[in-house]
Amino acid sequence: MATAIALLQRGFDVEVFEQASEIREFGAGIQISPNGNRALDSLGVFKALYELANPSDAKEIRLWNTGKVWPLFSLGEAAVRKYGYPYMTVFRPDLLRVLADEVKRLKPDAIHVNARCVDLKQTADGVELELADGRRVSGDVLVGADGVYSRIRAALFGEDPILFSGMVAWRTLIPMETLPEKFRRSVAVNWVGPGGHIVHYPIHNGTYMNFVGTLENCTWDGPPWSATAEAQECISAFSEWHDDIHTMLQNAPSVTKWAMCTRPFLPTWVSGRAVLLGDACHATLPFLAQGAVHTIEDGVILARCLETYSDSGEALKRFEAARQPRTYAMVKGSSDNTLRFHNPALANVDTAEEFISREWQSDAIAQRYEWLFTYDVDRVPV
Repeated sequence: MATAIALLQRGFDVEVFEQASEIREFGAGIQISPNGNRALDSLGVFKALYELANPSDAKEIRLWNTGKVWPLFSLGEAAVRKYGYPYMTVFRPDLLRVLADEVKRLKPDAIHVNARCVDLKQTADGVELELADGRRVSGDVLVGADGVYSRIRAALFGEDPILFSGMVAWRTLIPMETLPEKFRRSVAVNWVGPGGHIVHYPIHNGTYMNFVGTLENCTWDGPPWSATAEAQECISAFSEWHDDIHTMLQNAPSVTKWAMCTRPFLPTWVSGRAVLLGDACHATLPFLAQGAVHTIEDGVILARCLETYSDSGEALKRFEAARQPRTYAMVKGSSDNTLRFHNPALANVDTAEEFISREWQSDAIAQRYEWLFTYDVDRVPV
């Protein structure tokens, strides 16, 4: 949707083919850092989303068993002063709705549902997409923005494996009204512990608490990569964690669990007149809070490249050159955070305090996040 908006803004004709029967999204939360909000502003949708979101006052680290707090960084007005945009926690369906509404405003008939891709064929003049119902549609350029299980990726570069990380995440949305007052803060909290971590923050104007608990050394039999679960399963998995965790889980109306999967790095995202973006080419673990953001950035940069270079092949290669180093660094940074969040040193209070104080001191935080938050989709060279 972000890519469609960016292209439509620049005068390109766009058709969006969506396999689902309606434009909908899993009810979960995501974090949008200042670089993401800068990109959303470029798309003209930041203000609409801001009205539905929760601007975060801060992020903090808490120790899994004692609950001790370490400030990670101040956000709120401090983020706006430093970066020009806030750090927000967002209900994922709100983000999708805002983006889809803008696509429809720019081109009312752009989105086609019940349109599942099965194959593609390229010619010297364009790309033909084959859909499951037998329809064939053509265009000058094909953008495969179809996620970690991308069919476009397979059609362009052959099948490659889904890589199960050994980690499973339990996710739930908890009505905020069911929780004690102390939980109703505009703060993104990251509990860290040996072999696992938990993230929670308010979304949807503070009406829900988004909760994600991740543990490593898990097993999964294969697709499908998500399943419904009982709240008690999650409670048992985190049985030794702080009482605040159990207060939230005891009020969880339903829980889903997800196998955390990635894909191998690709040497190129471009084949002829077709290109991949987002999770289709740089699927990431969600431990840097950049998964949605780096895909939105992709959309703006791709549109800028197609606007700047009249030759589509050159434009797609410029897009790849501009985005591949950054996105692969994001994927690596997210993977690196696994050991920070799950480190064995966190098992013992004394070693945990030394570890957290070192890993989350101001210089270390700046090194990990400053290059992310200062990125400007409208100004980086293409």
